[in-house]
Parts: sequence; C-alpha cells; structure tokens
Amino acid sequence: MKNMKKSLIAMSGGVDSSVAAALMLQEGYECAGVTMKLFDSEDLAAPPSGCCSLSDVEDAKAVAFRLNMPHYVLNFTDDFKEMVIRDFVETYERGGTPNPCIECNRCLKFEKLIQRARQLEFDYIATGHYAQIEWSGDRFLLKKAIDAKKDQSYVLYMLTQEQLSRVVFPLGGLTKTRVREIAVENGLVNAEKGDSQDICFAPDGDYAAFIEKWRGKSAPCGDVVDFDGKIVGRHRGLIRYTIGQRRGLGLAFGSPIYVAAKSAENNTITIGGDESLWKKSLVAVSINLIACDRLDKPLRVTAKTRYLQREQPAVVEQTNADELRVVFDEPQRAITPGQAVVLYDGDIVVGGGTIAQREDAFI
Repeated sequence: MKNMKKSLIAMSGGVDSSVAAALMLQEGYECAGVTMKLFDSEDLAAPPSGCCSLSDVEDAKAVAFRLNMPHYVLNFTDDFKEMVIRDFVETYERGGTPNPCIECNRCLKFEKLIQRARQLEFDYIATGHYAQIEWSGDRFLLKKAIDAKKDQSYVLYMLTQEQLSRVVFPLGGLTKTRVREIAVENGLVNAEKGDSQDICFAPDGDYAAFIEKWRGKSAPCGDVVDFDGKIVGRHRGLIRYTIGQRRGLGLAFGSPIYVAAKSAENNTITIGGDESLWKKSLVAVSINLIACDRLDKPLRVTAKTRYLQREQPAVVEQTNADELRVVFDEPQRAITPGQAVVLYDGDIVVGGGTIAQREDAFI
C-alpha cells in the first residue's frame, strides 16, 4: 500500500463532488476531502448559497464521514477576494459582463488547490465537473462529458497541461441520473440535493447591490444614447446592464429596444433594435490553448460565447501570442465582452479566451 496514489477531493457539498469522492475511493486512491472557504459573511449582499454556504460544508463533512475519509476546510478567503470578486467588480465597472465561475476555476480550484495538494504530497485533485481528460500523443486533451446536458468543458477551457496532468474528473463518463443512483447506493446524505445555479457570493442575482456594497458607494448614473449619439434617457449605473438586455431600461419606443453597447469611458449605454445585436466576429484575449501550443494557421472549429449556447461553426485565427480572432459562419446575437469564447473540434476543447471589449473586436 506504500505506492497507493493519493488524491484530494474538492468537495462543494453537492452530490457531484460527493460521488466523485466515492468513485476515487473505489478506484483505490487514498483520499481526503477538502472544502474551500471562499468568503466571510460580511463581504456578502445576501446570505451565501451554492458551493460555499455553511450547510454545504456540513454536507461535505457528512459525506466524508460516511465514506470514512478525512475532511478539511481550507481558507482561501483572501485569494477569492483578490482574484475572483475584485475581477468580477472591475469587469462590470469596465462595462463587461464577467464569469466568476471561470475565474474561480482558473485561480483557485485548479491553481491554489493544486499547489496545496503538492504541499500535502497528494498526487491529484478530483472534482465533480462533467468533463473528460485524455492523453493523446504528447499532450493532455480536455473533452466534453458523455452527458451533453451536464457538460462543463466550457468553464474548464483555461486548464494548462500541468494542471490537466494532476486533475481527475470521475464523472465525465457518467450521466447525471447514474451519478444520483451511485449517491443512493452509497447512502450519501445529499443524493437528492438540487444543483446550484447561482453565483455563490450573490445568490439573489442582484449583482449591482453586491458591487455597490463591495465598493461602499452607488454606481454613477449616465446617459442612454442611440447610434446617432442622441441622448434618449438616463441609466442607473453601467453595472445594472448587459449586452442584449431589454427589461429595466425605463424607455418606451414603438418597437423593442436592447442594450447594444456600453462605454465605461463615457459612462453611456447605447441602445438599438434587435438588428444591432448581431455580430459576425470577435476578438478574444487572455487566451489558453489546450489541443496545441499555438494555431499556426486558421482552423475550422465550433464555438460558444455563452455557457448554455449551442456551438456555432466558425474559423479561428491566432493573431498574436495572446489574441484570437473568431469569425462565425453566421452572425451571432449579443456577443458579450467579459464572457468566454470556447472553441471545439468535435468533442475536443481546442481552447478559448475572454471576449475583448474594444472597438475593433466586433464586425
């Protein structure tokens, strides 16, 4: 037993990470469960939910006890503030729409937690994500999960080769139905627990209230303009709006209008009809490629600009060391700066990046 492989299990308190723990133990790994403490209650605009609440920590501990496995809570509150919450707030203030779950994966679950695993002399970390890792030739590939409805490869595109070498996704080849069956078979207390859908630090969905509490001040109001630059109203702070938004504008026109653009520099929102939301290309920055080190020539791919979007055919070209240009076969609606664009070659994740907010980004 001296050569038994060791794995930390990232346990959120949900059924997926709990079943991941059970499966790793069944595979013969020596395991310890860890739950990340990510924030203090005074940082929040609403009671916590999702993967970080007190009840979720208790569920994780109960599952670990049931599986006869040690469980620890690791304090990452300072890192979460600086790396996830600050990015969330600043991206909104710059006029973008962030995806904090991706930043949490990038900075904490697959960076800080792997660092901690090394310090504790664990070989791997395992999580309850629905995705698959495969060794092919000279590199690791990230692939979609078998269960298309649960596939989470979109939020994992930032994984590096080093991280992929130390990560296990036990659920990638299972359906959600089978995962719940395994939870019942193992007598896990959270077998029927629902999936978390909210951003953990703003579970009521009022992101503006969270940002204003965090900053200790109200977001400044500004002008709403049309594409001719004519002022047609006032907005209640850029942080309350996102591209494609229709409700909450407080404006009455003869036809539907939407948020078409945001300018943090001018503190303005530009509105337009549905036709103004359709773009055929985008620029992505802060890129990460998994299937290759660099794109030496344009590549046919499918691409998603939102987690729940259906993949769309496109051509991607790497324009410099940290930039991609993605041109879609057909215009796409409400491409939103700050969100991720993720590129696929069949079931394989080619890579992705953050949709840039600049004038030449969209055509």
